[in-house]
Amino acid sequence: MTFKHGTYTDELPTSITPPVEADSGLVVAVGTAPVNLGDVTNVNKIKLCYTYSEAVAAFGMSSDFDKYTLCEVIKSHFALFNVAPLVLINVLSPATHKTAVTAEAKTLVNDTTKLTNKGVILSSVVVKVAAATKTLNTDYTLAFNDDGECVVTRLSAGTITAGATLAIDYDHLNPAAVTSSDVVGGVDASGNYSGIELIEQVFPQKRLLPGTLIAPKFSKNPAVYAVMVAKVQAINGLFKAMTVADIDDTSATVYTDAPAWKNTNSYTDPRAIVTYGKVKLGNDAYHLSTQLASLMVLTDVTNDDVPYVSPSNKSLKMDSYTINGAEAFLTPEQANYLNGEGITTALNFIGGWKAWGNRTAAFPANTDVKDNFIPIRRMFNWVSNSLILSHYSKVDNPLNRRQIDAVIDSANIWFNGLAAREQILGGRVEFLESENPTADLMNGITRYHVYVTPPSPNERQDFIVEYDPSYISSLL
Repeated sequence: MTFKHGTYTDELPTSITPPVEADSGLVVAVGTAPVNLGDVTNVNKIKLCYTYSEAVAAFGMSSDFDKYTLCEVIKSHFALFNVAPLVLINVLSPATHKTAVTAEAKTLVNDTTKLTNKGVILSSVVVKVAAATKTLNTDYTLAFNDDGECVVTRLSAGTITAGATLAIDYDHLNPAAVTSSDVVGGVDASGNYSGIELIEQVFPQKRLLPGTLIAPKFSKNPAVYAVMVAKVQAINGLFKAMTVADIDDTSATVYTDAPAWKNTNSYTDPRAIVTYGKVKLGNDAYHLSTQLASLMVLTDVTNDDVPYVSPSNKSLKMDSYTINGAEAFLTPEQANYLNGEGITTALNFIGGWKAWGNRTAAFPANTDVKDNFIPIRRMFNWVSNSLILSHYSKVDNPLNRRQIDAVIDSANIWFNGLAAREQILGGRVEFLESENPTADLMNGITRYHVYVTPPSPNERQDFIVEYDPSYISSLL
């Protein structure tokens, strides 16, 4: 050590760790998109979007939500609920999910014609006249109109004559070719992720934690749902999230059939929210899972980004409700019946159309309050994820009393703040001797016992009304 003479100072790191609060409502949506209208390379990639225009530029836009499920998510999130960001994963590949058209005959009218099929992949178009192949941007141009149709326009300087009949070869997207296996995805031999499996790459690539996983339309498939539930249990082996899925109302065509469908297909996990029916706004029909996911984000945003408030009894963006395509109006009793079976629906009662239901898919079989109330389950996820993010930097530090006290004190200060804002009723962290045997401590293992009580939603209010004859005296 260098010889020192005089007075010196040194600094120690702050013993209290500032909290890092997890993303509670980040939606990850897996589905299909008309990428021929956007960027055709956006296949099985994580795309983080903050605006409607950004999402449309990346994936295109179509009003055919049944074919292109990500379009309803984009419109719901950005246009209807005005929330951001959104993670989109498109599994429809122009290289695979396509149909070839050969020698489609089209006659030019006023120097233009439109191809019959939508979803045209521009790079595949070959224009011929009398078996002679013509040159793009020399003899003709290609462009999409506002309806997503491919328009061929003759260039006057080219070799195509006015009024000519063209023979056009092209490929167009075939969304019907997308299978449940495409949506589920996986990891190939080269380490490339696809489909739902890409949720594992969201945090490593974007440094944002998924809060909710959806796959509108495809989540009605029990095989897809099972994978969705499995993935949100432990993303990256650490983090917890929710999934929002739909009951297949083409099978459960009457609301009383929905509980049996739910149980038969095992849509009963505590980290799942199960919805029934579709919601419409104008001509657009949305899966309820789509709008509920957006509504959950909006509810979080209006409550300091802490998911302690239920999305139930909050307004949806809709003017009608359908079951198997037919308009329906559930009564409060009918909607409550579904709620009692762990199913969320839409109710048009006091205050217009609202999401209706506080319970996860685990209800009523699971009676544990942390598992069957949506906001409590989400709060447990959020608390767990926040503790991991806040204290991950402590891993591999020397295991001494200072380390233990720093974790305990930091976490308790955070819990006290949450309690002061009434986002929890109370919470604390303890380091219990019974849970930390000497052998584990010697092996570098510590366990911290977390006690936390998020508020339950005020699901039921009873007013007991009694006639009080004492007020008769006011007449005297």
